[in-house]
Formats: sequence, structure tokens, C-alpha cells
Amino acid sequence: MPESAVVPLASASAAAEERASLAVARGICRLFARNDIWCLAEMPLRNGRRADLMGVDAKGRIVIVEIKVSRADLLGDGKWPDYLAHCDRYYWGLPPQLDRACLDGAPFLPHACGVIVADGYDAEIVRPAPALPLAPARRRVEVERLARTALRRQLVGLDPHCAAWEMSGEG
Repeated sequence: MPESAVVPLASASAAAEERASLAVARGICRLFARNDIWCLAEMPLRNGRRADLMGVDAKGRIVIVEIKVSRADLLGDGKWPDYLAHCDRYYWGLPPQLDRACLDGAPFLPHACGVIVADGYDAEIVRPAPALPLAPARRRVEVERLARTALRRQLVGLDPHCAAWEMSGEG
């Protein structure tokens, strides 16, 4: 077998996690679309973090979903509380086979976070996220940033040369 055909175990594992993460995202996006919540993947936040999914509903309320497909990733992520200041509702998005019992523990703020279980075809909210409303001015800024990011991505898809220009007002 040629050496180039050998895939290191770490990259094979990372590729499997990436496929699982994309499947969970697709299921959640389908659930949200049926409920008039429209999402953008990999949304950069003003604090330097990046939300796996960020969406807005018909009333302008913002939802963030942090997707975890492995126990190690779930338990090792200490940055997720930074997302709470950017949304009205926060969810964990998990595949069905991932044990979610730890999400009931105090470190995971179950009083502030919902849980969605999803596969590549659909999703179900197993614990609704409580509404923790943003201040109206903060919500307006976040919705505008989400819209501008979505529009920029669409334009860059049509004309890749537009990627050279950065959005103003970031940060």
C-alpha cells in the first residue's frame, strides 16, 4: 500500500467527528426551519468565539446551538458560557448516541441551556431552552451582524473576489 494511502488515526477520527457534527447541524437546521428559525453555521461572535449555529426566529429572537459529538469534546469545552451573552436561547446539539446525563449537572447550567438531539435527518428538543432575553439594543446588533454575515457569504458564493473585502463594524 502506498504511504500516501495510509490515513493517520487522528485525522480519520477528526473526519468522522466532522461528518457527525455536520449531520447534527443538518437535523437541527431542519427542525428550526419547520419552526421559522433560520440559521447560519459557524457564526463569528464579537467576543472572538464562533457559534456552531446561530439563528433568528420570526420575532427577532436569537438562538445559538453548540454542537458536541463526543464526550471528550463536551466535557472539555470551557468556552461555551461566552455564548450566552449573544443569544436569547442557548442549546446543546448532540447526536442520539451521546450520553447527555452530564448536561443536568450544575456546571452545564441546565436552568439556562436547552438540549436538542439530532441526526442527519431530523432533531428533537429534549429540554427546551429557557428564554433569557437580550437587551433590545444588543439583540438589534446581533441580528444585524447575523444578517450581514449571511449576505456576505451569499455574495462571496456568487463572486469569490468579494471575499477580499472585510466587513466593517466587526469587533
